[in-house]
Amino acid sequence: MARSPDIGPAGAGRPSAAHPKRSVSPAPGGRTAAFAAPARVPLPDASGPREATTRLIAHGCWYPSADPSGTRVAFICDRGGVPQLWTGPVDGEAVHLLDDGPDPVTEVSWSPDGRWIAYTTAPGGGEHTRVLCVRPDGGDRHILAGAEPGSSAHLGCWAYDGSAIAVTVAVPTAEPGPDTTAQAGAHGPGAADGRLPAHWPEGTGDTKLLGPAPHTAPGPGPASPALTVLTTAVGAPGGTTAPAAGFGDGLSAYLVDPDGVAAPVLLAVEKDAATLRVCDLSRDGALALLRRGPRGRREAVVLRIADLEPTCVMPVADGDPWIGGFSPRADTLWLRSDAHREFAVLLAAGLDPEGRPRGWSVAASRDGSDLELLRRARDGDSAVLAWNVRGVSELEVLDTSAAGGPGPDAGASFRGGPGGNGDAAARPGAGTVPPRPVSLPHEVVTRVTAAGPRPLLALSGSRRRPGIWWLPDGATPVRTPWSSRDEDAVPPGRPPVRPVPLSPTARDGLPLHGWYYRAPGRAPGEPAPCVIHLHGGPEDQERPVLDPLYHEILGRGVDVFAPDVRGSSGYGRSFVDADLGRGRFAAIDDVADCAAHAVLAGLADPARLAVMGRSYGGYLTFASLVWHPDLFRTGIAVCGMSDLTTFFAGTEPWIAQSAAHKYGHPERDRELLRALSPMSRIDALRAPVLAVHGEHDTNVPPGESEQFVRAARERGVTAELLTLPDEGHEFLRADNRRLFRRAAADWLQRQLST
Repeated sequence: MARSPDIGPAGAGRPSAAHPKRSVSPAPGGRTAAFAAPARVPLPDASGPREATTRLIAHGCWYPSADPSGTRVAFICDRGGVPQLWTGPVDGEAVHLLDDGPDPVTEVSWSPDGRWIAYTTAPGGGEHTRVLCVRPDGGDRHILAGAEPGSSAHLGCWAYDGSAIAVTVAVPTAEPGPDTTAQAGAHGPGAADGRLPAHWPEGTGDTKLLGPAPHTAPGPGPASPALTVLTTAVGAPGGTTAPAAGFGDGLSAYLVDPDGVAAPVLLAVEKDAATLRVCDLSRDGALALLRRGPRGRREAVVLRIADLEPTCVMPVADGDPWIGGFSPRADTLWLRSDAHREFAVLLAAGLDPEGRPRGWSVAASRDGSDLELLRRARDGDSAVLAWNVRGVSELEVLDTSAAGGPGPDAGASFRGGPGGNGDAAARPGAGTVPPRPVSLPHEVVTRVTAAGPRPLLALSGSRRRPGIWWLPDGATPVRTPWSSRDEDAVPPGRPPVRPVPLSPTARDGLPLHGWYYRAPGRAPGEPAPCVIHLHGGPEDQERPVLDPLYHEILGRGVDVFAPDVRGSSGYGRSFVDADLGRGRFAAIDDVADCAAHAVLAGLADPARLAVMGRSYGGYLTFASLVWHPDLFRTGIAVCGMSDLTTFFAGTEPWIAQSAAHKYGHPERDRELLRALSPMSRIDALRAPVLAVHGEHDTNVPPGESEQFVRAARERGVTAELLTLPDEGHEFLRADNRRLFRRAAADWLQRQLST
């Protein structure tokens, strides 16, 4: 069937006479101004079993995306032992496996025209990802982006007619010529010594709110005048634009035809960038909403597609990358943002015909709570809002048609200066149609997606595996038949433990928070062996969800206290930024203060304390063992950094870009990074340590665990290393997850038994 040659008047999907296909021309020396466009790579149709397998006692289902009618759902499920792509009816049990490959699936998106399902996989379980497409019946499976060696691709949004999907591609740039060396410095991310470009922002540890719209620079080379390169290094002196030619990796956003008829269209390029995602396209194809920037400094950018000019830049919150979108007529922009405020709110801006905001208003806010998830209905008349209330989700539905969009005078209602509170009473339509609360059967909402007239929710909780529920009008959520039942969360005989909240106070007076899990059978007044478990991030947050690792540890008679130390999300922007720079020393002390609180509360035995964590939590575990060597009897560090200098030298360049803001610049803050590195205090280590790492981890390379274990053994301290095959920074395969849980629980039981 013939299809429209364009997404919209601007020609945002297919070339037309009015808007010819933009090509990337070679720059001087044979280098290119942007990265090679992704190529379509056909794959065999999936040949594995089409019906449900039951390798796992209880499975999880998450990341739903519905077809246009809202009657069928594509989702991720691990019932086969690895997260894979499945489909099923909302109200039936017949599910089908669409990709039987061994690579874990991480994101899913069904096209608005129903013809394609796009999804992201992680080859070999590592950190590099690919974007694929498949027909709903499992046919015509192919790679859209990320097939090139060393590249990585990320999923963006669909055009509203399904004719194109946005993807972001990350590939190493060519080595710079003599003309760029003076601009970017002699070394860059990925260089042997790990040094970074001179134009990177200073790692001072100071909190800086993002400023006005950045400058833009034309694409390098005289042959690419149509390309606007969005390359602002946020925080660079004077807010100037970073050199377009630089070192390390960069990101290019494309619109890709899933049918392979039209060539990809380049939307934007970011050099030395941390993130770039296309979050929404207006229905007329004239505007794109991008999310870019390192963590703690995310930005929303409205891009006018006809000339690739940004018309609006607004700071947005970390967390869920789907930050908002346009109204059906593109006259209103909705954003989940914490601009100039402690907590994320729903912002609305009226847009003029060119995509410029007329003014901003707060459409929804809550005192002391972050707007965590935002999903608008496909008709644009309502939005589902998920609020984070000290780790627990609260859901409500907002009538956005009644709230309306801010008019020309709405700027007066947005108190956007530093320290402004964003008065909730100023939201458009406030008090006319209040949000409708939705009662939830479990504690945490992990995703909301539109599905015809009824939204879909991915829910998790302390007593269930992740599952998918649909939301009827005026009713409580209904579980899909193929999501596991609550009673099947764990094997019979030992029900999940519901945690209780604890509120320690740090030694400097900062209030902390956490969840305490009491091992079954323990007398109320009996102090127990206890492990302090630390999440990653550092901006992650401990949530009351069923963690099979905790369940395994609790079954060995060991309590689990999972705190949120400073730097965690969910408690306001100041709390997130409290660990920047030298504040990280206080975060290390927070771990000890949380352990002391559990002891003083009569819960934990002071002689049988352990510390454990993953990613940044693994770093805190290494650090706690050498900063507080007499407090913990043992530790388990999972994918943790042991030396921040070697971490910067070995990690992915876009991760280094974000980490420089959090930990310190590897050049200008070299002494601070050395002082914060556990390896610099390895002589203080006394407690036995188990390190665990995925062999394909390029986020925190395995050498971080290897060097700590080697140094511990050289000093006569018991240290072991468990390396999991075919895993990256996240452990996604059932067999490896089971091995990890049992090894960790065995270690704790052995070390804390006497």
